[in-house]
Amino acid sequence: MFATLVRLRRPLVVSLHLFLIVAANYIAFWLRFDGNIPNLQWANFVSMLGWLVVIRMATFLPFKLFEGLWRYTGLWDLRNILAAVWVSSMVFVATVRLGFGIHTYPRSVYVVDALVLVASMSAVRLIRRFSRDLRWTSRGHRVLIVGAGDAGEMIVRDMMGNTQYQPVGFVDDDPMKKGRRIHGIRVLGSRANIDAIITAHQPDEVILAMPTAGPAVLRQVVRSLEHHKLPIKTLPDLSDLLKGTVTVNQIRTLSAEDLLSRSPVALPTERVHALISGKRVLVTGAGGSIGSELCRQVASFGPATLVMLDQYENGLFAVDAELRRRYPTLPIEVVVANITDAERIDGVMKRTAPEIIFHAAAHKHVPLMEANRCEAVKNNVYGTRTVAEAADRHKVERFVLISTDKAVNPMSVMGATKRVAERVVQHLGARSSTCFVAVRFGNVLNSNGSVVPMFMEQIRGGGPVTVTHPDIRRFFMLIPEAVQLVLHAATLATGGAIYMLEMGEQVNIADMARNLIRLSGFIPDEEIHVVFTGLRPGEKLFEELVGSDETAEPAGVEKLQRIVSTVPIDESTFELELRQLEAAAFRADDATVTAILQRVVPTFTPMTTGAATKPDESDPPLRRAIGDR
Repeated sequence: MFATLVRLRRPLVVSLHLFLIVAANYIAFWLRFDGNIPNLQWANFVSMLGWLVVIRMATFLPFKLFEGLWRYTGLWDLRNILAAVWVSSMVFVATVRLGFGIHTYPRSVYVVDALVLVASMSAVRLIRRFSRDLRWTSRGHRVLIVGAGDAGEMIVRDMMGNTQYQPVGFVDDDPMKKGRRIHGIRVLGSRANIDAIITAHQPDEVILAMPTAGPAVLRQVVRSLEHHKLPIKTLPDLSDLLKGTVTVNQIRTLSAEDLLSRSPVALPTERVHALISGKRVLVTGAGGSIGSELCRQVASFGPATLVMLDQYENGLFAVDAELRRRYPTLPIEVVVANITDAERIDGVMKRTAPEIIFHAAAHKHVPLMEANRCEAVKNNVYGTRTVAEAADRHKVERFVLISTDKAVNPMSVMGATKRVAERVVQHLGARSSTCFVAVRFGNVLNSNGSVVPMFMEQIRGGGPVTVTHPDIRRFFMLIPEAVQLVLHAATLATGGAIYMLEMGEQVNIADMARNLIRLSGFIPDEEIHVVFTGLRPGEKLFEELVGSDETAEPAGVEKLQRIVSTVPIDESTFELELRQLEAAAFRADDATVTAILQRVVPTFTPMTTGAATKPDESDPPLRRAIGDR
């Protein structure tokens, strides 16, 4: 039966409009003559009715009055009805008076006929809309919507046609909105009253309709919902709101990325495309989190060849399979190699002749490198020098080192070795035809071995979630955005430069743990506890992006800064100490390695006991651990 009605919908709609046209014209005559239509006027009605029907129906077609779904009737439909009736009435008046020369046709009938027809056509549509809205009010998940702005209005309007959701009210901090209604849904109060609102109205889930709100506001909302075991969902971003495309189908679960301390930035890609398109590109550490994303983004810009090098074969296999599927015509070569094998690296360079190298291979885990100091030097220092010097010998155009915020005023061996790697790049950049640069940034969300995957695994296991210190803070960035900024830094490169990605404010790791527990559907410190285990060797309470012996200046690209050293470097001494450092590492002399690292990196303060210091609040904004970024 339903299928038959769907198939016959258009004929039924056309027939209904025919009936309304005839009925409206008859009612107009009936009203004009108080129910007693004279013979002359009855003749006018009958003789011109056919022309009226033809004119009206022909006019309704371009205004698409026979199309559309009436359960979604809105102002756009009413506007079209008014326009179509007005145009057809003008044509009908001209036809009667000028075409047929009938001057006895009552002028009031033209007006009344048009008014009755507009009212009846609007009514049948609104009746369908209201019947759907009445059914909607008693079905679906009960949802509380946080945000009574444009996005909240859009989502409630769309929910009227979806039985999956039943809004119980809005929460909004604007006192002028309290008690007001949007599509019949009341603004119940502000976020300060959210506990009482949830208790009183018992929603099944909460939807955050605040696409313009920053991550800090979202974290506050999540924190206010900690004691309520409700799913928290959100809407698309601001661009979707501006397009007016927010619908219930776009509602998604709030994620850790939404709670980052900064909003991702989209940069134009023309300069990156000009840098990479048609070039031979080599990526070391290609199987890792940053390296694999570098390969993905490089591949999207159409390089002549892409060489992916890593010692970890499983990671290489995965990214190779993905890129060959996505870019079947792109020449890709997979190389399993150790960056400390100078002969192997030299052979790869000679054979593949790369024009651009992104060096992402590194040992990065702070506690592991504290216990394996010589291995950190071998990989992060000697390995970087091996690849960089091979790039110099083979006249590579550009060499980009992926560095870390842990290289700034380091307290860990890993951070100190990465700072030495930066010095290697600066040292070579001062005398090589190859453009050597380093790009420094903080933690990336969901990278291999980062806190978020570890926390999620602990949550799935029922807890507890372990955090080293209640005050520990870190910078975070999404992996794709970090790589995007690395590529832009590569386009700016001047020999020996170090670039810093602006990371925003640092995130409290304990708060992040509690937010992840909450987003996973549990109540923090009740169902899953957060346990503090103490700072690990080499671990700092906070990270920095600019050292005490450095300053930062604009780099010419949004979210990028250029780091300038304020202390001159003795190149001859550095070369000697570098050789001594590597020699000590290869003979497994931890004590000598630590001592030389302290000489090469004067800001390195080994913290084997896990002690940490507070940031100096008097430092300039770019040099403070917690800034206004």
